[in-house]
Amino acid sequence: MLRRLFRDFRFGVLPVPGRLIAIIFFVALFIIPLITGSRYYLFIITIANILVIFAVSWDLLSGYTGLINFGHALFFGVGAYTVALLNKYLGWQPWATIPVGSLVATGFGVLTCIPALRLRGPYLSLLTLSFPLMLLGLVMTFKGVTGGEYGMSGLPYLANTYTSRYYIVLLVMTVSVLIMWKLTDAGSKYIRTGLIFHAIREDEIAARASGINTINYKILAFVIGGFFCGLAGALYAHVLGTVSISYLSMTMSFRAIIYVVFGGIVSIYGPVVGVYTLQTLLQFAGQAGQNFLGRNLILIMGILVILVLLFMPEGVAVWIRDKIERECPRCKLTNAAWRKECRACSAPLH
Repeated sequence: MLRRLFRDFRFGVLPVPGRLIAIIFFVALFIIPLITGSRYYLFIITIANILVIFAVSWDLLSGYTGLINFGHALFFGVGAYTVALLNKYLGWQPWATIPVGSLVATGFGVLTCIPALRLRGPYLSLLTLSFPLMLLGLVMTFKGVTGGEYGMSGLPYLANTYTSRYYIVLLVMTVSVLIMWKLTDAGSKYIRTGLIFHAIREDEIAARASGINTINYKILAFVIGGFFCGLAGALYAHVLGTVSISYLSMTMSFRAIIYVVFGGIVSIYGPVVGVYTLQTLLQFAGQAGQNFLGRNLILIMGILVILVLLFMPEGVAVWIRDKIERECPRCKLTNAAWRKECRACSAPLH
């Protein structure tokens, strides 16, 4: 077993720059608390890790299947409000509320996808946009239960220390991203969902004609996306210790889209890059306060996103990958861009 893992790492990771960078990045995340004890930095990265799950779940649902969802905050808010209600009225602790919140969000994923399956394109997007607004209306109607515009506070924290919360969220994020990456991997020998999601996005009619039950796979995409987004919302509530109506806002939904488009849609690692880049800028903007940088950093971030859309339409992470990697025209194996011949079949790469 160890020999096989070493062989896979040697021949499948080390020769591919993008994969090697990803491994180094995740290893660095695990050793950050050993380097710095700053609670502020640990908090920033903890929030970023939660938003990574949020953004990657949108990429899986909308990027890979083409089902553009403008109301992704619905699942995030459902997960957050579920854990808050369970804690406030039943006294449940995070280890129990988080799984239940994720499952409730999954149920909402099924409920929302049923009417959404009859629509396509902008009509589907507008329909999904209305769902979090409807739930927001219910939250405001039953203020005595949900807290209304004041939200709900006093939730128990995920753990007692910043370092413990950091590692719990980091482990959950790593496992979640790996699962979603595997589910969307079109080249996987054992899991075919990635290939089918690609087929639905490219040409749903052709996919249906080839015998694929596209409706079942669309439902599956909503279920998976809803589960992981609800998981992110549940973690977010227990890290901050509060929930509010901002979790259901259009701004929250569009944050996921901006993260994914900035980093690179249909890539899984793109949302990770988008979150860590843009969320870090937002955090520094908040820390900068009312000085020149704090007042203008949001504007700078907006300009940065526009420039990326103009000059790197596939996203920053994808643009960087294309600069450091090259696919063999013969065997389709990924090689480092500076190689002249494929490492497997020796075909010329330039």
